[in-house]
Amino acid sequence: MLKRLATLILLLAFAAPAQAADPANMMMVTTKAKFEDVKDDLVNAVTKRGLVVDYTAHIGAMLDRTAKDVGATMQVYARAEAIQFCSAVLSRKMMEADPTNIVFCPYVIAIYSLASDPATVHVAYRRPQQAGTPASRAALKAVDDLLAAIVREAVKK
Repeated sequence: MLKRLATLILLLAFAAPAQAADPANMMMVTTKAKFEDVKDDLVNAVTKRGLVVDYTAHIGAMLDRTAKDVGATMQVYARAEAIQFCSAVLSRKMMEADPTNIVFCPYVIAIYSLASDPATVHVAYRRPQQAGTPASRAALKAVDDLLAAIVREAVKK
């Protein structure tokens, strides 16, 4: 009986209706600039700080490429990519403050335009949750500040 109840609870937990991401946990700005220009400005904003873009995920292309395989009929994005990078200085501070902060590294900033509105480019990132000790909160705030500055610079806001 207890095992059935536990199974039911798990099923209900995973069957909960999907909700949009909590805006407090992400930062997003939009612009009417060209996707390639915004992407270039984003990469330049990262590299001019002495950081290196380690990887670019071509999320929109992956969704397009796999749509038939998964039975999808809707195109979500006109373009969608995410860049990944890190700061040795900030990452070390946040992980020395709390080793579990490893989950916030590497940093990822997404850039996308929707299929339904290809003229609007969105630039977004997940905000690191500022939790733990005062040193941890300060280190995570510094990462959030860096990401916000990079995004603002890329879209000139």
